[in-house]
Amino acid sequence: MLIDYKNVNIYQDEKLILQDVNFTADEGEFIYIIGKVGSGKSSLLKTIYCELDIDKEDAEKAEVLGLSILPLKRSKVPALRKQMGIIFQDFQLLHDRTVLKNLRFVLKATGWKDKTAIDERIDEVLSQVGMTDKKEKMPHELSGGEQQRIAIARALLNHPRIIIADEPTGNLDPETATNIVRLLKDICQQGTAVVMSTHNVHLLEQFPGIVYRCKEGRIGNVTGEYQDIDLSQELEFEETDEAAS
Repeated sequence: MLIDYKNVNIYQDEKLILQDVNFTADEGEFIYIIGKVGSGKSSLLKTIYCELDIDKEDAEKAEVLGLSILPLKRSKVPALRKQMGIIFQDFQLLHDRTVLKNLRFVLKATGWKDKTAIDERIDEVLSQVGMTDKKEKMPHELSGGEQQRIAIARALLNHPRIIIADEPTGNLDPETATNIVRLLKDICQQGTAVVMSTHNVHLLEQFPGIVYRCKEGRIGNVTGEYQDIDLSQELEFEETDEAAS
């Protein structure tokens, strides 16, 4: 099991956001976390990559990649994150350097030293996301979808066992969003688990997966529910809920 949470409470600034979280992820699983803004999606993801701590007195079990994160020292976090790929809605590319230098920076920061090996790995991930011809471009010269593909390439650099994607399509038009999720789905089919938060529930119809929903301070597995409902109606409901929040 890559992620195994049992009866975990998640707080943000001492406010209880999600109560009694039971959540699992394993190799090759494609997992959606849905829910309106403020429902706890991002907070849950932040605990997985240890941006947000879990109180060890307030959880039965919280393991990520076989390691208990309850007593985890901050010095151990970089080694854990090296086994993950993390993708954000706002891309978080370094805007003062080219795509190539963005990716070189990550590899050098995570311990790669051989220049030939570094450049070979960069070529591999750029090929995987269809962006080989953008290697010498600056981020501002790329479209939003292209920047997100580079962000995915960056996430793949260290052969992650799991990808955490926090609203990766939130700033993209529907067609580009579909292409990004298709790419993530392809990566998942190669064995890497993908955990993705989203409010775009129409993606679930085209790219089925395991579905967890955050609602009213709780999270539950609602996969069966999303196999049987009219997603166009659910999308309308979610959008109305977003506007109300």
